[in-house]
Amino acid sequence: MLPLLNSAQIRDADAYTIRHEPIAAIDLMERAARAFAEAFHSQFPQNQSKIAVYCGTGNNGGDGLAIARLLHQFGYLQIDVKVARFSERSSDDFNTNLKRLEAKGVPINEIKPGSAFPVENAELIIDALLGTGLNKPLDGDFKKLVEYLVSLNRKVVAVDVPTGLFADGEIPAGTTILKSNLVLTFQQPKINFLLPESGPYIARWEALDIGIDQEFARSVNSPYQLVQEEDVRARLRPRHRFSNKGSYGHTLIVAGQPETMGAALLASSACVHTGSGLTTACVPESGLIALNSYQPEVMALVLKPDTLPDIPWEKFTTIAIGPGLGKDEVSIQLFRLVLENYHRPMVIDADALNMLAENPGLWEFVPKGSILTPHIKEFDRLFGEHKTWWQRLQTGRKKAKEHGVYLVLKNDYTITMTPDDKLYFNSTSNAAMAGGGMGDVLTGVIAALLAQQYISEDACIIGNYIHGKAGDELALPGQLHVVLPSLLISELPKTMAKLMA
Repeated sequence: MLPLLNSAQIRDADAYTIRHEPIAAIDLMERAARAFAEAFHSQFPQNQSKIAVYCGTGNNGGDGLAIARLLHQFGYLQIDVKVARFSERSSDDFNTNLKRLEAKGVPINEIKPGSAFPVENAELIIDALLGTGLNKPLDGDFKKLVEYLVSLNRKVVAVDVPTGLFADGEIPAGTTILKSNLVLTFQQPKINFLLPESGPYIARWEALDIGIDQEFARSVNSPYQLVQEEDVRARLRPRHRFSNKGSYGHTLIVAGQPETMGAALLASSACVHTGSGLTTACVPESGLIALNSYQPEVMALVLKPDTLPDIPWEKFTTIAIGPGLGKDEVSIQLFRLVLENYHRPMVIDADALNMLAENPGLWEFVPKGSILTPHIKEFDRLFGEHKTWWQRLQTGRKKAKEHGVYLVLKNDYTITMTPDDKLYFNSTSNAAMAGGGMGDVLTGVIAALLAQQYISEDACIIGNYIHGKAGDELALPGQLHVVLPSLLISELPKTMAKLMA
């Protein structure tokens, strides 16, 4: 796992690296600037472009000055630097890099408080105004400068963090932020990069390794973690010879109404393709033909009108309930029947989440270790309205612990919140997967992993990752613009095989 640090912890990690590598602070800044300049050169090799570097007078500005010098050495000769001198204070490393840049003859202009902003002819702007330490919305001259830069509508590459965006914490509505086409950030993505509020301001980000001490980063024990491929490879278990269908569990999928059988079919099919040894779908009698035609490997437990089924509880290793189930009185009775009689971890999704929100007394029957998979609206129905995603993270941490469950909050970087206060951000998936039915597929994937005796935490981490990874492989450049859930299901066994190779 890659620990995701908050602003204070990032400063501590820098300081620890400086003390224990050891390396001088100015040399660590140089290393970061070189990593940025090399990444920039690979992305924008046309060194005849006009580039403006906007710098504050703190360490982010110091980075910008060093970057301007290095890019000049790389042959970018149409560079000019603007220093926002809105304070008498400047950091020591800023001052050192200013002297180094002046010696190279790169044009440097200062923007003073209240002065008119310069005419900007550059095609590309490098944003090195403010770094990770920002903890309140921009105001005064910085706000006016950022509003001016936004109005230019130029391509922007940010150094570490776009000016105005908080690295972590709640971002107030209406905050002024400089939109970036690319953020080249140091060592790790900032936590807020992984939340939807950053979407309007960051088209793309790339993390650059600058040699920050990773042992220290892990020792901080941050609750926020980014799941990487090696984490999933380490958790996946290959199948062995002499195993049989009974070795991989039996999943019951309770889903679907006559008019919403698609959800039941997708969840059941995903469960089969992810490796559940046996899968049974509890569906309406009218859906049997569809089930047998779509996925004949799935068995059926028939749900007759106005009658609760006789479920042989001991047969099933796990249960997933909710996709397309509806919220009528029979559905509520069926949900209650499952909760009161099945005591192993289960997957609760879609209509089952909404019934839980409307009938909070049912919480006492939710088995410990169960996995709830809400999207944003379902999350807010369960736990109340939230104004920001940061608020949802904090609520999720509290509720996962309170109820002893795992909350999978679906998002570009789907977040698993655990009862022991960990938040795992998934690193796969893409916009081509944005369509109805993807959540039903994820339900089936996670249920299949529970059936195969993965612990709940691993079922979430692996399930989210392979679900997104299968979509990524289908949406590679030049392939699919839209990934349908049914196509993704067929890709799942291939994705798992590649990860276990």
